[in-house]
Amino acid sequence: MVPCPILMNPTLAITPKMVILSRRYQVLATMKKSWFLILFLVCMDMWGQDFKENAIPLDTDASLDLLIANAGDKKLVLLGEASHGTHEYYYWRDRISRRLISEHQFNFIAVEGDFASLYKLNEYVKNKPGAASSAQEVLEELERWPVWMWSNEETVALAEWLRTYNDGLPEADKIGFYGMDVYDEWESKREVLRLLESQDEAVQKYIQSQYDCFHPYKGFSWEYARAVNLGRPDCATTTKNVVDFIRNNRQQFEQLSDDEYFYLLQNAAVVHNAEAFYRESVTLQGPESWNSRVFHMHATVNDLLTLYGENAKGIVWAHNTHVGDAAYTSMRNTGEKNIGQLSREKWGAENVFLVGLTTYKGTVMAGREWGAPMQKMNIPKAIKGSVEAAMNKTGLPTFYVLFSEEDRKEKNLKVMGHRAVGVVYNPRNDRRQFVPSLVSLRYDALLFFAETNALKVLK
Repeated sequence: MVPCPILMNPTLAITPKMVILSRRYQVLATMKKSWFLILFLVCMDMWGQDFKENAIPLDTDASLDLLIANAGDKKLVLLGEASHGTHEYYYWRDRISRRLISEHQFNFIAVEGDFASLYKLNEYVKNKPGAASSAQEVLEELERWPVWMWSNEETVALAEWLRTYNDGLPEADKIGFYGMDVYDEWESKREVLRLLESQDEAVQKYIQSQYDCFHPYKGFSWEYARAVNLGRPDCATTTKNVVDFIRNNRQQFEQLSDDEYFYLLQNAAVVHNAEAFYRESVTLQGPESWNSRVFHMHATVNDLLTLYGENAKGIVWAHNTHVGDAAYTSMRNTGEKNIGQLSREKWGAENVFLVGLTTYKGTVMAGREWGAPMQKMNIPKAIKGSVEAAMNKTGLPTFYVLFSEEDRKEKNLKVMGHRAVGVVYNPRNDRRQFVPSLVSLRYDALLFFAETNALKVLK
């Protein structure tokens, strides 16, 4: 291996003084913002990692035994994906989730999707009164772009399994399925007002008066954000007033069940946090907008743990950029956090299990720009020196690795590019889609597919 000149310089290398032991994990204590990126740019093509020695072939559900054994006792298991449009990621997250639920009593799945619209799927899998007749019926009604993320055959298969599984359980023990994202805020606003129709007239008028702040914008959040940027009053206080009122006055909603009350409160939280997300996206130049969305998703997961009780256990489906601990990526350079990092910080790394999923090449569903028509696109071969290129050298078509204490020792830490494809994607720019990462610290396990296929979309 050709030595990296920057790493030969002790003033820039990752030294023992920069690393501390924290329970089971090595945690980087200090690192100047630019060092991580410099190390990546200069050394990425020179570094690699031999994954073959620890590779566990993945071909049947039984192949997951070691992963399930390691994850089963955790409070949270976060399952990632290198894109939002890949069949294999959904399929294997499904298989992992089924085993965690059936063998280790996990209580819910929270996904990177809209809360109000996907709550209808939660009602279906729990066989609630008035629920849809099938999972496909629910998912074919989704309208907000990117529809393909959840309106696909892979999600239908999981939802139908959940429905059958739940049919054998008491009502209080049924497994939930929830969107945890901050989008679709206008639908959430309508749901808050709908749920208040049976309330005292004074309560209705109060909540409506707080939401009147949004009236000039008629469902256009970016228009609202641009107006605030030009000096118009924002709605941060009024949306918070609604959340606080609902949270602090449970007795006002005593006719609502705990599930219905949670639904009301969470929709109000979506409206409030979406206001911050859009406003900060336009008015601020730092990580605030990214983090406001992350904080909302993290809070939603924690609220679900509270809803399901003291010993609740949850599964999270989200992109690798939300799942793999941001502290061990170049995201730390810009102050961006994610759910994986926040979950480790809140619950302790020993109670959280982070799983990444990635590919060397394949096809994916994505759009050329936000709101553009869905397309089936080719994902080029991973760049030299990336995590994916190193994993592909094993010659195995599909496998996973469980990262050990040995992998996390300072001498074995390797900065490598790690694939990240979004809902907006251009294969010509694929070389830009790699996040510098210390992958053995970023995840507890990583699943690899030499070649992947696009999702099977319903419409």
